Amino acid sequence: MGTSGDVSMRVLVFEDSYDIEKILVEGGIDLGDWEFLQYWNTMDCFDRVVKFKPDLLLLDHYIPPIKGLEVLRGLLELVAAGQIQRPRMILGISSSSAANEAMEYAGADGSIDKFQLANHEVWKN
Repeated sequence: MGTSGDVSMRVLVFEDSYDIEKILVEGGIDLGDWEFLQYWNTMDCFDRVVKFKPDLLLLDHYIPPIKGLEVLRGLLELVAAGQIQRPRMILGISSSSAANEAMEYAGADGSIDKFQLANHEVWKN
């Protein structure tokens, strides 16, 4: 992590039911120098990705109006077309293992149950 005032990683979350920042903090993760932004729907999702330029993108599968899996597929198409920069890491964060497997199959770098997210290696230094 960086020194005071530095942002070590930009995290963008699309999750409609649970406060992911709260889950992480309750799991013992210090987000002090992380820039963290959560949207509770996927409206304008690609514009939001372009504007925020996340290092880490967390996608819930069951989120309106566009499911996370479709957001992932559309994002990867835009990356392939050179129209958007791909986040360094994309994780599926559904509570459904089948949904997370579908995210990985479609091109996510990994996945984890959202309630176990604080245990993911991405938060370790």
